[in-house]
Order: sequence, then structure tokens, then C-alpha cells
Amino acid sequence: MSALTLLISCEHGGNAVPPSLAPLFVGQEELLASHRGYDPGALSTARALARVRDDVPVFAATITRLVVDLNRSRGNPALYSAITRALPRNVRERLLADAYLPHREAVIKAVAALLSTGRTVVHVASHSFTPCLNAVVRRCDVGFLYDPGRPAEKAFCRHWMHELALLDPTLRLRCNSPYKGVSDGFPTALRRRFGEKYLGMELEVNQRFVLTGETTLRRLNERLAASLKRTLASDAADVVSPDD
Repeated sequence: MSALTLLISCEHGGNAVPPSLAPLFVGQEELLASHRGYDPGALSTARALARVRDDVPVFAATITRLVVDLNRSRGNPALYSAITRALPRNVRERLLADAYLPHREAVIKAVAALLSTGRTVVHVASHSFTPCLNAVVRRCDVGFLYDPGRPAEKAFCRHWMHELALLDPTLRLRCNSPYKGVSDGFPTALRRRFGEKYLGMELEVNQRFVLTGETTLRRLNERLAASLKRTLASDAADVVSPDD
């Protein structure tokens, strides 16, 4: 197995509204501040993970997902929210050109460049999730989303989970929870594009850590980063093994 190199992205890092669309969001401040507007804490986690090595590229978007969802493929009904779905087609295409495509194409370009050097790319897309959805409490602290049909991704995520559990046995760690790793998301699209030397995963952190204060999230981020560093430092042939 070739050397592992790391790339971080954050598709829902903020809840900014483009000035041209500001009138559409008048009175929607509460919605913008909620989990429907962005992923609280995800950008902090992304930056913490990037510090495990020098020169780890971080691609972070801060436009609200209520304008356009950078983690959804074109054609997905959830690409636009109820607020923007009814906009004229030319306006929606402009949103794609201004916000959606630059982020995704920058990540694609970076992955392709890293793969061209013969290395295996580990892409961690940083996300967070609301502790309770539709009156159902999510009994998960950190979720590792990957394609279980791809042995290298499975092995890497399980190794990372193991290292994290050693650092904090109290954490409730789950595979492909609270979402499936094969659902429509940016890493899912990149798997189809780049093949087996691309290891794409979404890291989902329970928003209870940021809701209880930045100190709580910072401590978790430190453990996430330390466990990721240990995983990357392991021999690649052992970490990314089809038999793991």
C-alpha cells in the first residue's frame, strides 16, 4: 500500500447568506442558526484534524446549506432548500457556479494532484449532527461514515475508531451512523471518480459537544486529532488491509 496523505473538507462550515439573496432570508435567523442552516462545530473539527500534519489542505465552505447543499449531487432533490428551490433556473445555476462548483472542483483538483504522486488519499469530510431529530435521540457521539464494500475505507475507519476509543472509552462510536456512508454525499461521488486509492469518509460529530460549550468540543477535537495522527502514523500496509 502506498503512503497515506490527508485532505480535509467541510461542506457545511457556516451559515452565510450571499448579499443578493439576503431578502429571501429576512426573518429566518433562527432557521439559519439551527442544524438546518449549517453544521455547528464542524469547521472547528476540520481545522483541528488538519493540524495533525504539516501542509494538510483544508477546503471549507461557509455558505449556508439553505442556499445550496455542497454535500449533495446535482439532481438530488435536497440540493436546494425550500427557500431557494423555487428560484428561477438561471438564478439557481448561478448559485452553483458561484458557491457549489468552486468548492467541489477545488477538492477534486487537490485529490487528483495527490493521487498523481502515487500516494493513497485519505479524505475526511467534517460534519456534525443534531442530538435529536424528529423526537428521536441519536445515541452516538462520533460516527464514521464509509462504504463497507470498500475494504481499505473500512479498515482505516475501524482503526481510527479503535485509537479514539483508547483515548476516551466513554465515547459512543458508531460505524455508518447516524447516516449511511453510501448515501449521496461528496465522498460518495469521489469514490466513483477516483477508485480504490481514494479513501473517502464523512466524520459526524454530535452537536451536543458544541452546544455544551467550546471547551467540550475542543477536548473532543484534540482526541479526534490525536487518534487520527496515530492511525496515519501506523504502517499503511497494516492500517489499510483488506483483511482488517
